[in-house]
Amino acid sequence: MARQVKRAFKYRFCPTGEQAAELSRTFGCVRLVCNRALEERTRAWYGEQRRVSCVQSSAALTGWKKTEELAFLTEVSSVPLQRSLRHLQTAFGNFFARRAEYPRFKSRKKSRASAEYTRSAFNWCDGQLTLAKMADPLDIRWSRPLPEGSVPTTVTVSRDSAGRWFVSLLCDDVIAPAPVAVNAVGIDAGITSLVTLSTGEKVANPKHERRDRARPARAQRELSRKAKGSANREKARRKVARVHARIADRRRDFLHTLSTRLVRENQTVVIEDITVRNLLKNGRLARAISDAAWAALRMMLEYRCAWYGGELVVIDRWFPSSKLCGACGTVREKLPLNVRAWTCDCGAVHDRDVNAAKNILAAGPAVSACGAGVRPQWSSPEGSRR
Repeated sequence: MARQVKRAFKYRFCPTGEQAAELSRTFGCVRLVCNRALEERTRAWYGEQRRVSCVQSSAALTGWKKTEELAFLTEVSSVPLQRSLRHLQTAFGNFFARRAEYPRFKSRKKSRASAEYTRSAFNWCDGQLTLAKMADPLDIRWSRPLPEGSVPTTVTVSRDSAGRWFVSLLCDDVIAPAPVAVNAVGIDAGITSLVTLSTGEKVANPKHERRDRARPARAQRELSRKAKGSANREKARRKVARVHARIADRRRDFLHTLSTRLVRENQTVVIEDITVRNLLKNGRLARAISDAAWAALRMMLEYRCAWYGGELVVIDRWFPSSKLCGACGTVREKLPLNVRAWTCDCGAVHDRDVNAAKNILAAGPAVSACGAGVRPQWSSPEGSRR
């Protein structure tokens, strides 16, 4: 059965000089309003033990526009400013629910420059998008068509560190049903092999960052030689950003292809709950773990399973998938990372990654039936999952 979902379609566009200036002003105002509201909320809580709601922040924004210091806020569309307050409210909600850390201030150099427009702040006519405060439509590079008959409900304009402009259109889309599949697969994430499947297949890790490591290193050396504040330094900085953007784009494309294939071929996908943040504390493996992008792969599996009617099962992070013998159920006390194959006392010979994937698949039905919080009796927080 077809599913109707909210889906974002992202495209590049080339703004005119006037449009680029207007969007840059909007980005700056959005950042200022968000930082001011965060400052007010922080001062109210730590100084007066008082919470500030989104409605109160919106009223404060109206007052800021009437001051001589911040009167320039009236020069840009009010919708992106209001949306930034909504996003700040969501960030505080995630913080109080212990799903995220305390919201941070937005930096001019490090934060993503973006602005969100709702239906009242843009005009969509005959496939052309015109934003508020602009006379001409955006010159969008339509790399793929929008769903037939769909009208964007939200538009997000952004500019990355490499100077590329993007527009993301949120539309209602109908996802065609995937071919009927009854297979289930267990996935073990790794570094040498990005994923190992319970079928015995190993998907090699492309190692995009490592393969192109010489290019960003050379660009970074050129950047370090430029005088701070000069135009040549800005050119060199953008060159570094373009190199890293190319690596990120290739990595993202590979993960999209892999996740789509896994979800279309299997009704149930079982993975481990890997805490990447903790694993990055390992100084020797942090760079390789970041290049593998396990968190991005999990996110793609989550929403694609929801789209195509599949089931994603996440087992406990302390489950000893690699140390558990799939034949007799014996758990080894120690299994160093350099041991890629081992023999159990029962005589079974295991490939470390394949055995882990099979054990993950075997643990999937119990977790699916009892909930993600179930912990097998042989697992232990004091022991390593590897």
